[in-house]
Amino acid sequence: MKEVKVKIQDAHSPVTSYQCGKCGYFDFEEKSINRAIGEIKAKEAPLKIKQKIIKLSHDRLGMYINRDVARSLNLKGGEEVYVSVPDKNHLVVNVANP
Repeated sequence: MKEVKVKIQDAHSPVTSYQCGKCGYFDFEEKSINRAIGEIKAKEAPLKIKQKIIKLSHDRLGMYINRDVARSLNLKGGEEVYVSVPDKNHLVVNVANP
């Protein structure tokens, strides 16, 4: 088997691959592939969506939840959520009992 350095998309470090020229079989060196997976996971950012705050009535405000977000969190209308405000710039919504 031939040792080949390969570039993985979104990973900075090259990964060592062992490839067979006859049958096409290949395998990755465990240490280098795990390093690349770690680099890719580190680049993943949490979902961020720009939303508008809407005026409901009197002095109450609200926000629509995108249907894809609602589906991924399995939210249904009328369900209770827990809201916390850790600082002046963050609003945290927990869908499960904290």
